[in-house]
Amino acid sequence: MAHKKGAGSTKNGRDSQAKRLGVKMIGSQPIKVGQIIARQRGYTIKAGKNVGVGRDFTLYALKDGHVNFTDIRGSKKEVSVKLLLWESLANELGYANWESLKNSFDLED
Repeated sequence: MAHKKGAGSTKNGRDSQAKRLGVKMIGSQPIKVGQIIARQRGYTIKAGKNVGVGRDFTLYALKDGHVNFTDIRGSKKEVSVKLLLWESLANELGYANWESLKNSFDLED
């Protein structure tokens, strides 16, 4: 019986955890604030309107709406969040979101 491991077996036995990178939301799918759109390393997909970028290049929604992917310069892609009709109306009127617009019209008894 050998008392020492063979040369090849000592270099084996280690592996890193999978990072689960990739697109998490597809085009025209409804999305809420803070939900992750894509996890990536580097700027594989660029952030468009209403999309934030995390420290690890994670793309996430800044507003409620629908995911929208567009092609830019060959194989590059850009993702943005198209606002829902009432959200875009609230933004045009100068409110942060639909809830703040709604609260401004609530009348107390």
